[in-house]
Amino acid sequence: MSRSISDQPLGIYDDASEEAALPKIVELGIQMEQEGCRLLIVSCAADPGVRELRSRVSIPVIGAGSSAALVALSLGEPNINVEALYIAHGVMIGAGIVALVQAAILIFKRPKKSEREADDSKYTRTEGEARRSLGLGFVAYLIIALIIAIIGGLMTKMSLGMLIGFLFFAAFAAFVHEIIVGIAAMHSGWFPAFAVAFITLLFGMLIGFPPVALALLAGFSAATGPAFADMGYDLKTGYILRGNGEDPEFEKRGRKQQYMTGMIAFGVAVIVVALTYNSYFSQKLVPPIDTVYVSTIQAGTSGDVAMKLLLWAIPGAILQLIGGAKRQIGVMFATGLLIATPNACWAVLAGLLIRIVVLKVKGKEAETPMSILAAGFIAGDALYSFFNSIFKIRK
Repeated sequence: MSRSISDQPLGIYDDASEEAALPKIVELGIQMEQEGCRLLIVSCAADPGVRELRSRVSIPVIGAGSSAALVALSLGEPNINVEALYIAHGVMIGAGIVALVQAAILIFKRPKKSEREADDSKYTRTEGEARRSLGLGFVAYLIIALIIAIIGGLMTKMSLGMLIGFLFFAAFAAFVHEIIVGIAAMHSGWFPAFAVAFITLLFGMLIGFPPVALALLAGFSAATGPAFADMGYDLKTGYILRGNGEDPEFEKRGRKQQYMTGMIAFGVAVIVVALTYNSYFSQKLVPPIDTVYVSTIQAGTSGDVAMKLLLWAIPGAILQLIGGAKRQIGVMFATGLLIATPNACWAVLAGLLIRIVVLKVKGKEAETPMSILAAGFIAGDALYSFFNSIFKIRK
């Protein structure tokens, strides 16, 4: 038998019509099962209600869209699905572990006394003061991560033993995230915040923690990583503009002003998010990585996934070891594999090629004009993205 949902003669043609159709599809499917149907086929390319129906009825539910895609895939030329094989994720795990060791060596390695005294005379803060500041910052970051972990544990009704284990996991994840993202940003100009948060999610699922609690922790990590790296970029830019620390007192005052400006910007950002988040979510204006998080949670993990991660972690570790802490080759390679838009990769390669050619022809004097040009591109892209989002919200 064939049935259609009521009051939608035009069917499903946008997000609003799909949202309106979902409860009708589920209700109709349940009714048809009660009438004796032994199989349900949802005849719509978007497969609306298929997942919901499978959890509500005891008979098979087939989506026309996914079925057609599977047939096309079986008839087409074979290809390698990087995401399905967990290649990028495994490479990131291997590179991340090596990067963590490299970062620990940089942080905890104590230079000779003569080197420390020479460095202390060059900088506005001594090595000891820098270590204490980093330590206090990490403690604050850790406290927030533990609070989120406790909230996630209570929401998912974890046992006491699992909650304690999740707190240790959150503490370790916070440390790893801050170190890898921070070091990668300072040495290579790129912060793999989303990638490292994704690895946290995968590891947690392999251990067996509830997905909701892991999503909270991964969301916190993914949100704070770019902020942590951007603050470092801003301070480093100010340091260069102020003469690379030639006047220590001037450097301290400038740094303080930057810090106060950053705090004001944080307050403004909180207000803007509070006023606009509903509109953004209603337009589905979320980062593409969020869909990767969701699909990973829905797919679940297994021993097979763990083996794939372990296998691809080996080349990631080797790449990171060869490149060293300053180049971050392994982490950068894994991040590139996770980029879902090939055009972005071609754009980066084109930029590198132009840079190499210009430096060969013009020499070092071309550094400043190229930096200004790059800054203009970034500013233009940011302005376009901002106003494009605003226009979408108003529609």
